[in-house]
Amino acid sequence: MAHPAVLARLVEEYGTVSQLRAGDRREPLRQRLEDVVYTLCVSTGTRDVDAALASARERMAAAGLVDADGTAAAAAAAAAV
Repeated sequence: MAHPAVLARLVEEYGTVSQLRAGDRREPLRQRLEDVVYTLCVSTGTRDVDAALASARERMAAAGLVDADGTAAAAAAAAAV
């Protein structure tokens, strides 16, 4: 499994690209979202994005890389690598 800081960056990127993709149907965004989903799944040993996100968040929580509200602490994740 990937380092928790790497997972944190992937979870953050997934959220960002998902939001951008919701209002924009351009091919590069669709491809980037597919790439991030694939990387999350491979990095967590799962087969779908929901399981990958849950697994990544569990790993991040165990490493202390989430805030009290359960969101990724991006600054801490970036500093860890």
